[in-house]
Amino acid sequence: MFFLFCVFMALGTHAQEYVVADLKVQGNKKLKSSFVKKIAFIKPGVALDSSVIEEDIRLLKRLPSIAHAYYQVFPAEEPNEYNVFYNIEENFTIIPSANVYTTNDDEFAYRLGLYEFNLFGQNMAFGGFYQKDIFDSYAINLRAPFLFSRKLGLAINYQNLTTQEPVFFDNTTSDYRYNNESIELLGLYQLNFTNRVELGISFFTEDYEYLFGATNPNVPQELVVDKLLYKVIYEYNNLNYDYQYVEGFRSIFNFQYVHSRNDQMLPDFIIGWNDFQFFKRFGKRGNWANRLRLGVASNEDTPFAPFAVDNNLNIRGVGNLIDRGTAAIVLNTEYRHTLYEKDWFALQGNAFIDAGSWRNPGGDFGDFADSQNLRVYPGLGLRFIHKRIFNAIFRIDYGVGITQDSTQGFVFGIGQYF
Repeated sequence: MFFLFCVFMALGTHAQEYVVADLKVQGNKKLKSSFVKKIAFIKPGVALDSSVIEEDIRLLKRLPSIAHAYYQVFPAEEPNEYNVFYNIEENFTIIPSANVYTTNDDEFAYRLGLYEFNLFGQNMAFGGFYQKDIFDSYAINLRAPFLFSRKLGLAINYQNLTTQEPVFFDNTTSDYRYNNESIELLGLYQLNFTNRVELGISFFTEDYEYLFGATNPNVPQELVVDKLLYKVIYEYNNLNYDYQYVEGFRSIFNFQYVHSRNDQMLPDFIIGWNDFQFFKRFGKRGNWANRLRLGVASNEDTPFAPFAVDNNLNIRGVGNLIDRGTAAIVLNTEYRHTLYEKDWFALQGNAFIDAGSWRNPGGDFGDFADSQNLRVYPGLGLRFIHKRIFNAIFRIDYGVGITQDSTQGFVFGIGQYF
């Protein structure tokens, strides 16, 4: 212990005098050692620096394939040379996903998926889902953030999504069969440990088919439009993970420009939003989690506005796609507390408040203060967590509205809500 103490003190004060002889990876089974070495900053021949090692460990702990990681340093045969060992505790990475909810007509709806988060031992995610929400939908996704190097990767997504969606106009509502078929290509670039950028393009077709409800001569009962979407995502991520606990700050900015071939009903528009996330540990078992979303889009007076009020996206208990807007402010805050923990299993309880407001299509920012647009939903939930399987968190939340014309209800899913 005294020797290790001396080594760590030396790493912090005289790192330039010592050299890495070799990087060795231990404990991994499915994850390739060559992959860990490819993304690590520590390599044979570089200066031994504890801050660089710590950065590597934080990166490894973020990967879906790794439950936990730590390091050890031992002297090598040559003077002033050291072997660095990265010790890996792997996650099980073939993961089912599930979301269960009810539609506005109390129809039973669900989404079932299966994903491999460590394809070929290279930390690639591949999988898809099937959704039954009155109509059938499916999607296939491939994401390889380290395909070409530590910094450069690729993502490809295909989806054929069909739902029954309400369209709001003239203080009335009608229901449409909505289909969105798209193919998306994204380039992924890691600027440094905390900053990354995604650039992409998506070709998609939107198909609206009238089902029932109010009608208006100015609102078509059938509409098929081809669109082209350009996307930029910038993320700052300074989160630190310790099994089910998270601490730190994260910001994700998403900007899109959508070009439409039907400028009259679905004109070109821009849309952007930023998610700010803040997590704070309290003691050994507490975790405070927050998400603030600020979003704005072109303010067209259209029934097909882009921001939705929805159970599964932003307000737990509010219902399935109950309203739309051209700007949004949403705050989700919750306190998570581990009630029981032993070996691989943890039971977590949470108390939350979800609140948000929207700008009406063609309206102004004063709409945010309109009581008809404001929703506040406090609630309680449980999390059943498997600590050795990536994202194996079964959640159940119950939200109760306390604002005008409120509802209440359960929301089930896999993974934390945010």
